[in-house]
Amino acid sequence: MNLFRRNQVEETPTNSEDSVSVKSKTTSNTSLGTDSDKKGLIKCHVPFNTPVNPIVPPEFVLTEEQQNKYSQVFNHFKEYIKENIPVNDTHGAKKHPVLPEEKAWLTKECFLRYLRATKWKPDAAIKRIEETFIWRRTFGVVNIPGITDPAILITQDLVEMENETGKNLMVGYDNDNRPCLYLRNGYQNTDASLRQVQHLVFMLERIIHFMPPGQDTLALMTDFKAAPAHMKLSAKFPSLSTSKHVLHILQHHYPERLGRGLFTNIPWIGYTFFKVVTPFIDPYTRSKTIYDQPFENFVPKEQLDQSFNGLLDFEYVHDIYWPEMNKMADRKHRNYMKNFAELGGDIGLSEYDLRLGYDALETDSSVAIVTAA
Repeated sequence: MNLFRRNQVEETPTNSEDSVSVKSKTTSNTSLGTDSDKKGLIKCHVPFNTPVNPIVPPEFVLTEEQQNKYSQVFNHFKEYIKENIPVNDTHGAKKHPVLPEEKAWLTKECFLRYLRATKWKPDAAIKRIEETFIWRRTFGVVNIPGITDPAILITQDLVEMENETGKNLMVGYDNDNRPCLYLRNGYQNTDASLRQVQHLVFMLERIIHFMPPGQDTLALMTDFKAAPAHMKLSAKFPSLSTSKHVLHILQHHYPERLGRGLFTNIPWIGYTFFKVVTPFIDPYTRSKTIYDQPFENFVPKEQLDQSFNGLLDFEYVHDIYWPEMNKMADRKHRNYMKNFAELGGDIGLSEYDLRLGYDALETDSSVAIVTAA
């Protein structure tokens, strides 16, 4: 065996100072906007800044053969980033130099994710990474100043109306420090459209910013429970074409990002829907899905809503949650890019090192909405 490790071995502080105390005062993690109420529940309106469990630095243990394959991919992209790259996937598209943000995307973990997804075939991994590189420009994930059409650029303003009911939420971390992205099917407020897909991509990009050092996967928590009657919303399953589009994006452009997929409150029609879409899900992703098991088995109760037998009294208030979630994500991304520049601004850096310092980022205390005892 050959060890392929991070260059740094220092550890970040544990979250013992940040973790939530159910029986006492508001915690120092001001992003919670929480406090104990008379029922012993923690009132919460915004995402969590940090997980409950301690941060664990990664170790990259590769065989000699795997390390050689990694080096092949890495060396390819050392040359690739020197070129001007097409700004979209149309024939004869203009070309533009690689942006610092794009170099920061080409991390050690990124190369390893694509290698694992292609069963350690370097040529296939290179092809997939290049396709995703162009897709990110084409789909509006990456903004090339003066070139990217503002109409396609995926921004919080473009997709905000999709989240007015809180149908997609980032709240808490699971037992393995994965940030939890909740998809609440019963809160669907729009008809099928490209913007629904853009909204999901936006939320995926946001939740990646919330990943703490040492974690590069997310927990996808899908709840099919209907919204309260007063909201007058009807649960709608996505169309087959939309589902296939989303699955293609997830499998081809976000490989190895799903650490766990949980589904609960599934109606009978939901199982029929799963039977239809299952052939389009790759076997490895399918193996990570868990149906109708309690979320409390996988998420610390301190960061889980009471509706799943957790200790949170979470309420979605769009005018509070949406701006604060985006501020938090932007701060975390700025910290990531600051570390990227300070570490030399080259490809192949570890995401662990790039995310260090994330736990010192606090939210504005003015948005901490608390229900006092």
